[in-house]
Amino acid sequence: MTAATTTSASMAPAAANSASIAILASLSLSHGLNDLIQSLLPAIYPLLKDAYALDFAQIGLITVAFQGTASILQPLIGLYTDKYPKPYSLTIGMGCTLGGLLLLSVASSYPVILLAAALVGLGSSIFHPESSRMARLASGGRHGFAQSLFQVGGNVGSAVGPLLAAFIVVPNGQKSVAWFSIVALVGMVVLFNVGRWYAARLKTAPGKSAARALAAEPALPRSVVARSIAILIALMFSKFVYLASMSTYLTFYLIDRFQVSVPAAQLYLFLFLGATAAGTFLGGPIGDRIGRKPVIWWSILGVLPFTLILPHVNLFWTAALTIPIGLVLASAFSAIIVFAQDLVPGRTGVIAGLFFGLAFGMGGVGAAVLGEVADRTSISFVFQICAWLPALGLLAAFLPDMKRA
Repeated sequence: MTAATTTSASMAPAAANSASIAILASLSLSHGLNDLIQSLLPAIYPLLKDAYALDFAQIGLITVAFQGTASILQPLIGLYTDKYPKPYSLTIGMGCTLGGLLLLSVASSYPVILLAAALVGLGSSIFHPESSRMARLASGGRHGFAQSLFQVGGNVGSAVGPLLAAFIVVPNGQKSVAWFSIVALVGMVVLFNVGRWYAARLKTAPGKSAARALAAEPALPRSVVARSIAILIALMFSKFVYLASMSTYLTFYLIDRFQVSVPAAQLYLFLFLGATAAGTFLGGPIGDRIGRKPVIWWSILGVLPFTLILPHVNLFWTAALTIPIGLVLASAFSAIIVFAQDLVPGRTGVIAGLFFGLAFGMGGVGAAVLGEVADRTSISFVFQICAWLPALGLLAAFLPDMKRA
């Protein structure tokens, strides 16, 4: 072997790793842009509530229209793209989000608002399963890191959205939502380039290897896999219903209990969402090192003391407690996704679609139910009953040891 050949061979893995990091960064960025747009919806709920005289149940139904659409379609899209990958579907999904955004800016009635929310949900249902698959493909074996980097972009976008809404949409009204179409257009460009990379990978990947991956058998007995998936779904319920109570109703809770202004309440929501972004990034790399099960166990059950205290403290401590709650609780999602994908190898898209869909669906239904409870009781009572949800983290004790498997 010549020196030139040796040098080329040694440079190839580095170049491949550099390309993979670039793809992961692009996916994380586009996830952030996608979720920034999505987060505009709950951020402008107070504006829509006043403008259209909506009650809390109707506010919850907007969340159902958005998250329910994403919940139902994501597993189906993941199942389809596992068999028939579509590299440029991400660009199409962002286009649907753009359409929902523009419709929301000109909506003049409650049904049109629901339609706009559903279009944004459709965009998410296309985006998440396929982008999660691409993140795993570009991971280089560091599945937790890749999933965390991908998801942290979404959390950052979700945190920045309410902040931008406070300074742009609230002062300028509903029509200013259209200004964020620039964000969607940037996302479409980024995702088109990612699609080109994915299309090239598909051309070089042998068809038989892909078929074998789809037919891979779980490393554990099917009964253990089924039980583990059921436990993970219960933990998702705990996590995302509580997160729905915070992301949808924290602003109303602060306004009702502490009489803060709408912009101030949205700044507190930004504080919470920023903590969830940090927690999301930490969960994956830690799971790569110590295993997914300890991360899942700690992140769900470990937040329980903070959630129990939250409804009984003053404004300062309410704001302070949202930081560890968001930080600790968010660290579970990357670990849950990778844990489930390891349970069912070869079904990356359908597992990602199922769990992202459950995240949206549980959050949407939870928001609607909690809105009805708030109308019948009070917003403070909602936070008191949701405080007990992290106790379901005890179920993590029954998950199998995947390192041993």
